[in-house]
Amino acid sequence: MDIRPLLLSLGIRTTLKGFHYLRYGLELCMQNDEYLLLIYKWLFSDIAKHYHSSQNNVEHCIRTAVSYCWRKGNRRLLIQLAGHEIDRPPSNSEFINILYNHLMIQEERKAIL
Repeated sequence: MDIRPLLLSLGIRTTLKGFHYLRYGLELCMQNDEYLLLIYKWLFSDIAKHYHSSQNNVEHCIRTAVSYCWRKGNRRLLIQLAGHEIDRPPSNSEFINILYNHLMIQEERKAIL
């Protein structure tokens, strides 16, 4: 999985806690896509447990990373990954879903080759 390079290419810095929370959360989603059904309740809870934090902190830090990507990062790449026009910063769940689907497509292409 190329999660780290993807986050970096979106302009999300490793100095943001949200970077690490997103990386781990996407790893969990890649292992079990049911996390996508209840992002706050399941995914953020498991990220919080892993990093000894709270769900609210995880949500806030990921929101900060998404906002950073939108304001100072590679917005054009994010829109390209989404496959449709985006006129506002995506929510945490939208952002995770966009990246998850991109990563899954990459994995499927690798499996074909």
